Amino acid sequence: MARVRLENVTKRYEDVTAVDDVSLAVEDGEFVTFVGPSGCGKSTTMETVAGLTQPTEGSVYIGDREVTTLAPKDRGVAMVFQNIALFPHMNVFENISFGLRLRKYDDEEIDRRVERAAEIVELEGMLERMPDELSGGQRQRVAIARALVRNPDVFLMDEPLANLDAKLRVHMRTELQRLHRELDATIIYVTHDQAEAMTMSNRIAVLNEGKLQQIAAPLTCYNEPTNLFVAGFIGSPSMNFVEGTVVADGLETKNFDVRFDPETIPGVSVGDTVTMGVRPEDVHLSGEADALADPTDGIDARTDVIEPMGDEIFVYLLLAEDVTGTMAGDATSSPDQLLMSVTPDTELAADQSVDVVLDRSQIHLFDAASGDALVHGLTEFDSGGGDTGRAGTQADS
Repeated sequence: MARVRLENVTKRYEDVTAVDDVSLAVEDGEFVTFVGPSGCGKSTTMETVAGLTQPTEGSVYIGDREVTTLAPKDRGVAMVFQNIALFPHMNVFENISFGLRLRKYDDEEIDRRVERAAEIVELEGMLERMPDELSGGQRQRVAIARALVRNPDVFLMDEPLANLDAKLRVHMRTELQRLHRELDATIIYVTHDQAEAMTMSNRIAVLNEGKLQQIAAPLTCYNEPTNLFVAGFIGSPSMNFVEGTVVADGLETKNFDVRFDPETIPGVSVGDTVTMGVRPEDVHLSGEADALADPTDGIDARTDVIEPMGDEIFVYLLLAEDVTGTMAGDATSSPDQLLMSVTPDTELAADQSVDVVLDRSQIHLFDAASGDALVHGLTEFDSGGGDTGRAGTQADS
């Protein structure tokens, strides 16, 4: 296996910049996932590693070699695509061994490599089957075995599970983790699926509009996102965002205040406009406040849409009242709403008045102009007062 390094890689197509000055390193034996929305440049970045796309600027290294201008066959990489593309007229053995036969390996070596690959991906006893006799997961394992027999320095996988059903995707995620552990392989994986990125990777590289936003361990991207984009993209459902103004003793938003000492946060001054972020699991009913290390004061709200998910319930909360006293706002996009996650035994109904608190230690602040993260976790500013919830009436702790 080998280390992969990109140095200032840029790819332009006429007036479109698909990859914009990306530099990163994938260590030997590491599993790194490129993740981001459609069109963010993740597949193009992988293709520059594979040699399927030549970068407009920058350099690509695999191991100690610069491979920027080398053909794909000379780079020591193997790819698995979303489109499995098995030869329908060949059986499993023939599909797996096809590349080896093109390279004129002797029969004994081909047999040895195919049998070993089939054992790794658990296809023993299926080598004589035709592709139309296999399930979707089995066909995907054939494609992985076809890459394995080449003994590549780097595995490149571009959305390999996208065409599988949900249950099979979960199973194949487990299989790929086991495969990585067994082979100690260097794997670069492309997906738009956060669950795949979070569960399988040593690190994830988050891209948007061709730019690398953050590369870090999955939980680091989740708990310490480097900017608003990463905070909103990583995590399902997405983080709540509320815009506010920094005041002497904290943050003032349209519907509630959060107390903290601005002087303890570098780069934050009174009068600044910032964006507060808090994840749904860090919004709690006020009755749970005693169990939190640092809860804010209560915020008046009203339940809108309730979505039971089995292991949790998503509750959309409306915060603002209009002049007639009815709740205002769009439960999916309005700044006058919060999304809360509660346990499945919580009894709540739509259009119910509730009092909620935020876990102050899990509140994030972002610069409203640049989107860059300012701080992850606040500490209460103790001057004898309290947080105030100004949706309806002021709430007490």
